[in-house]
Formats: sequence, C-alpha cells, structure tokens
Amino acid sequence: MSPSHALVAAVRFLAAAAARALSPPSCAGCDALIADAAVFCSDCARTAVPYAERPAREAVGSSAAAGAALVAFAPFGGSLAEGIRRFKYGDRPDLARPLGRLLLGAAREAGMSVDLVVPVPLHPRRLAERGYNQAALLAAHVADGLPASLAPRALCRVRSTAQQAQLSRDLRLQNVAGAFRVRAPERVQRRRVALVDDVATTGATLAACREALLGAGAASVTYLVLATAESGADELRSSPPSAPRT
Repeated sequence: MSPSHALVAAVRFLAAAAARALSPPSCAGCDALIADAAVFCSDCARTAVPYAERPAREAVGSSAAAGAALVAFAPFGGSLAEGIRRFKYGDRPDLARPLGRLLLGAAREAGMSVDLVVPVPLHPRRLAERGYNQAALLAAHVADGLPASLAPRALCRVRSTAQQAQLSRDLRLQNVAGAFRVRAPERVQRRRVALVDDVATTGATLAACREALLGAGAASVTYLVLATAESGADELRSSPPSAPRT
C-alpha cells in the first residue's frame, strides 16, 4: 500500500471511529441500539428477510451473473420499508451507510460484475428540497465495495416529473418517458452499468434510465435496488436482459 493510500485508509478509520463514538449504531427501522455489524435489531430483522434467504422461486437477484435484469436485497415491506421511508423522506442520510451495506451484500451475493455504478438522478429542484439524492448515497457505498467506478452524474433529469408514488402504472410510464439523458456518452460507452435506486415499484423510472444508458452506448445495464414491490419485480424480471453492444 502506498503512503497516500495508507493515509486515506487511516483517515477513514478514524472518521468511522469518531462517528461510532458520537452516534452509536442504531436500527435502521426503529433506532434501537444494535451491534456494529448489524443493520436491524432482532425484532426488525424478522421482517426484512433477504431474497437470498427465501425459496428459489422468490430469489429475484440470484442470477445476475447470467444476465438477469434485476438484483434486489428484499421485498418492500416491514422494517426495510420503514428504513427506506426514513432514509428518503425523514432527513436521514446517515441511513445510507447501513442500507448501502445491504445493497452491496445483494450485489456480491448475485456475483455482480460491472464497470460503472450509476444512481438514478433527482431533478435539481427535488434535490434542493431533499438536500441529498438517496440513490447516489447508496451507489457510493456499492462502488466503494465493488471493483467498479462511481459515476454519480452520468445521468440527469432533463425535466421535472410528478412523484411516481402518486401515480398509476400507466401514468408512471408516461411521466418518466424521455425524462433522462446521459451527460457524457463516452463515459458509459461499452461499459457494464449497475443502475442503483432505492425501490423498484413498476420499474418505469429504471426502464427510462436504462433506455438512455443503452442509447448512449452502454454495453449492459443491471438494475440494483434495495427493495422491490411485487409488481416492480414482475415487470423487471419479464423485461429482456440488456445484450452486450459492440
């Protein structure tokens, strides 16, 4: 390890130690005190069972290495849903660390191999309102744990859209159609991309981002999300995997 890398590692270690001392680890779902390596307390963990521990027919993310379109940690519900809501709407960017650890674990479990990690972007107005992009914070944790580069600004929203949670499936598709573009196509050309978001509901936003990335020359796009609503998992599982481009 070079001196500069050793210094960076030491700074990260000290920063993490200071953060633990000032803010002891707490459950992502209910804030109960937990062990360092945990994400949920024992009660909350019972309602956040990952796909990797479910029957094979439910294992959404088990075949990513074979070209599956979707990798997810668990279904949307229980303590995972509560953690995501707090992270996304409760001004809790600190939850990016534990939830990002779950997402990274799902990627590793699926044998994901990618070149770039790209978050689904927020419109600048929405970003200013929230103060952070939850997908970008998750993507940073994934890229840090995989041999892949982080491209936080690869995609941008070219127009503001209504909140997807308030719309039906058909309206969600219309809402995000053509809403994304790639800032610098040369950055994604011939690259295998992991497209990161917190939840896949109908899959409309992810599909619109994927279309923009493939249109700019990306070799493949795999969706990587913390949770899937049942409809979103079905939609994305049934979509054709992105074939490598030359």
